[in-house]
Amino acid sequence: MRAEIIRNSIRVAAARALSSTASRTVPRQQTRLVFTAMSIPHDIQEFLANYPDATDETNNSDNYLFYSNQLPCQPDNLLIDRFHARFGGDYDELEYRHGYIQWLFPIQEDGMNLQAQALQPHEIVSMNGDNKVQSRLITSYKMMLHFYGMSLANQDTGLLSRSPDYNSRYSHLQRSMHNNLRITRILKCLSELGLEYLNAGFLLHVLSEQSENGKLDTRNIKGSMDRWWANCIRDDHEREWIGRVIRKARNAGDFTFTREMYESALTARKTHGRFE
Repeated sequence: MRAEIIRNSIRVAAARALSSTASRTVPRQQTRLVFTAMSIPHDIQEFLANYPDATDETNNSDNYLFYSNQLPCQPDNLLIDRFHARFGGDYDELEYRHGYIQWLFPIQEDGMNLQAQALQPHEIVSMNGDNKVQSRLITSYKMMLHFYGMSLANQDTGLLSRSPDYNSRYSHLQRSMHNNLRITRILKCLSELGLEYLNAGFLLHVLSEQSENGKLDTRNIKGSMDRWWANCIRDDHEREWIGRVIRKARNAGDFTFTREMYESALTARKTHGRFE
């Protein structure tokens, strides 16, 4: 009964918010694609177009309720604060459990866990406007970064650094290819829920590790990065800028994208509002 009352209140609040923000909502079809349609996977095309055929199931608010710490995820049956406390740093559990990723990083696509719901447009409005939800989402991101051997060094810019056990975690990421799919979901989710600026920090960190240090440089990771991860940014200028840097690092034998370049790029974006 309490959950139904909460859901009803969310629907009312979301409807008001959607109405008040309609004039500044980006139309679904205005995003330019960097590459040809042939080179961009279908799920990325749908993401960049903001899912033009999606409908808003206003009775579905499980993602917002979960991130409000009011509804447990399934099948783990844990509220989000408890999930973070229990599984943060437990790499085996994060690797071999699969149902949690859709709850921690909801997107407007269905996944394999039938006990999780796709993210709804009214939830996006509610979750973007809730500081506690945003804080919990960053905690989820940090938890997965550590799982991949990385740390969020600067939350304001999105700058990453290596975690203390990065060597073993990098090696695991290179072997465990299903995590490539997880990373695609994570980046899409951050974009949906108002934290897209963090995506550049992740992408350019990985690029600097590949280009300067020969880390995370496998064919599978580069393939996922170039076709999926680098396109999980709806801001045209930012996506195109990152795409150019990646292609330059891939194709120019005398160009190395260094850690210094990475840090300078994020600092410049923070100062000037965009990559130069």
